[in-house]
Amino acid sequence: MIYVFITFFVLLFLNVYCAKASHNLFKQSKNSAMIEKCHLAGDEISKLDVLNTINVTEAMESMDNLKMTRILVTDPAGLVLYDSMDLDTNRFAVLPEIVRALDGMDVFTFLYHDGAIQSHAACPIDYFGTTIGTVYMMEYDTVQGELIKSLLGTIFQISLLLEIAILLFSLIYSGTFSRRMKRIMTSMRIIQKGDYTHKVKMGGNDELSLLGDEFNNLTERLHTSEQKRRRFVSDASHELKTPLASIKLLSDSILQNEMDVDTIREFVNDIGNEADRLNRMTAKLLSLTKVDGEVAADCEIIYMTPTIRRVHRMLSVIAEQSDIQVELDLDQDTPVLILEDDLYQIVFNLMENGMKYNLPGGKLKVALSREEDNAILSVTDTGVGIPEDALPHVFERFYRVDKARSRATGGSGLGLAIVRVIVERNKGEISVSSQAGKGSTFRVSFPAFDTEVDKP
Repeated sequence: MIYVFITFFVLLFLNVYCAKASHNLFKQSKNSAMIEKCHLAGDEISKLDVLNTINVTEAMESMDNLKMTRILVTDPAGLVLYDSMDLDTNRFAVLPEIVRALDGMDVFTFLYHDGAIQSHAACPIDYFGTTIGTVYMMEYDTVQGELIKSLLGTIFQISLLLEIAILLFSLIYSGTFSRRMKRIMTSMRIIQKGDYTHKVKMGGNDELSLLGDEFNNLTERLHTSEQKRRRFVSDASHELKTPLASIKLLSDSILQNEMDVDTIREFVNDIGNEADRLNRMTAKLLSLTKVDGEVAADCEIIYMTPTIRRVHRMLSVIAEQSDIQVELDLDQDTPVLILEDDLYQIVFNLMENGMKYNLPGGKLKVALSREEDNAILSVTDTGVGIPEDALPHVFERFYRVDKARSRATGGSGLGLAIVRVIVERNKGEISVSSQAGKGSTFRVSFPAFDTEVDKP
């Protein structure tokens, strides 16, 4: 409606402007033409020796090219000497144009009404600087009046048709727009009820279509997030239920059965182990939730070697207990832009996994290298390896290749998921290659950040 009102007032302004412009155009044309004819007649009359009715009448009748509706000629007192419409000239003319012309001014008035133009002009008759009379002319022009009327009527009809077309277009457009917006609003209500598979079909190639596409993309992301959330809750519930059930079973056994001290101590020790596993699992869940929701902190330009050596010192006891030989190849270090705590957690998880799933007497190699514009961290073990069908899933939450071995080593299926989130948050990439029974290699790449940094 606002659009319709704006166009209505614009078209109304154009109609008024056109009417005013056409009036002014015809007025100027009439003004110059009639004033010129008045001066022409005044020049002829000023040549007469005596101004009287006979002389003026003969002079005016000789000028048959004036073609005015009415012509009056007066003396300086306003007495009519010639009237083209009335032979009785024994009277005074008191028309406003004549009165003003007797004061020495050229006078013109213009009036348009209902298809007719009525123009009045008067000018003084000068004889060596003295006003000796006036010439008055009046023209009633229906031809040009009808032309103005036709022109204004045509403009009005075009404006009316245009406004009707705009009104119809606005109604159609607003109706279509409202229907499409209602479609989006209906889809939003469906999504609010939890149906994330719903898609809105907009059609077309305008802004609403783009909005519909973005809406569908959003619902797809919501659907994916909801699936992950449900899977996460389901997996977490399942994983937490197992140690809790074990603790419940062991405690009921102690309460319901008569046992000697050694058996009770053994059951209590099992309860402690299950509690430790439950504690590790909840810690991993909290850690994963934290890295999922964290915004990347201010990073720093660092070499990876000091962090790797620090992790090696921390895990050296586990390596000795498992009889695993750790080899560090850190000569090709390259600076990267990363938070040191994030790098520590990445290296710790990869090296810890390499020790947990290695074989007694096995090897674990940690190496740094440079490939074009990327710094590469690789962790290679000689352990049990990963089956080929399991490789695409190793970074998924709660996924474990060998559940029995994972439980025995305290694995929760969250460590590699945490590593992937941290790596991607720092603009890196992680991949794995493995052969069952021969070992695995985890490869992490970060964009190299070459700068003037003292290498450790």
